[in-house]
Amino acid sequence: MESAIDHETARALLEWQIELGATEAIGDTPVDRYALPDTAPKAKKPEVAQRAPAKPKEVDPVELARKAAAAANSLDELRAALQEFEHCELKRGARNLVFADGTPGARVMIIGEAPGRDEDREGLPFVGRAGQLLDRMLAAIDLNRRENVYITNVLPWRPPQNRDPKPEEIGMMKPFLERHVALAKPEILVLMGNISCQAVLGKRGITRLHGRWDQAMNLPVIPMFHPAYLLRQPHMKRQAWADLLELKARLGGLQ
Repeated sequence: MESAIDHETARALLEWQIELGATEAIGDTPVDRYALPDTAPKAKKPEVAQRAPAKPKEVDPVELARKAAAAANSLDELRAALQEFEHCELKRGARNLVFADGTPGARVMIIGEAPGRDEDREGLPFVGRAGQLLDRMLAAIDLNRRENVYITNVLPWRPPQNRDPKPEEIGMMKPFLERHVALAKPEILVLMGNISCQAVLGKRGITRLHGRWDQAMNLPVIPMFHPAYLLRQPHMKRQAWADLLELKARLGGLQ
C-alpha cells in the first residue's frame, strides 16, 4: 500500500510543475485527448453590417430638358430631342408629337397652348375647328401658315381629356419652347390663350392681356384670344379682330 505524500513533498511537486510552466488548473474531470476532433472548429467571422443601398440620384427633368434643348442646333435636331425626351408623362398617353407647322423663319410665330384630339391624331398644331378659324383670322390680315406664319404649342403632347397643362409640365417644356423660338427667329410672337401667356410672360388673364404689347424672349409679344375660346364665345370676335389689326399695323411698322 502506497504511503500518503506528506504536505512538504506535495508542495515541492507543485512548485516544480509551476517552474515547468503549468500555471493553470485543468479541472477535476480527466479529458480524453484522443477523442477530440483532429481540427479545432473555425472561429466564426464577425458579421459585417450590410450597407444600405445608395439612393439613386434624383433626376431634375427641367435641367435635362435645358441641356437637351441647348444641344439642338436646328429645328430638326430640336424635334429629335423632343422625341427622345422621356421625362414628361404626357408623352406616354399621346399618339404623336405635335412639333410645329407653317414656315420656319417666318416673321410671325404663333404659340398655342397644347394639342387637342385632332392635333394629337395628325401630329400638327391647330388642325381642328379652332385651326380652321385661326386660318381665316390670319387670312383676314394677309397671313397664312404656308408662307409667312410659323406655329407651335407650349406643350408638344396632348394632356389627358384636354385638361389644362400643369405648372410642372409647362416648366419642363419651357426650355424646348425657348430654344424653338431662338431657332425659328421670328420678329413677333403671338400668344394664343392663357396657357401661352403663363408660359412666356408669367401672366394669366387673357381678357385683360389681349391686344396689349409686351416683351419676352427679346421679342415683341402680343396676347390674343385662342380660337377655341372664340368658338365658345363668338361675341368676342370683334375684340379679336381689333387685336389682328394691331398685329398687322405692327408688322407694317417693322418693314
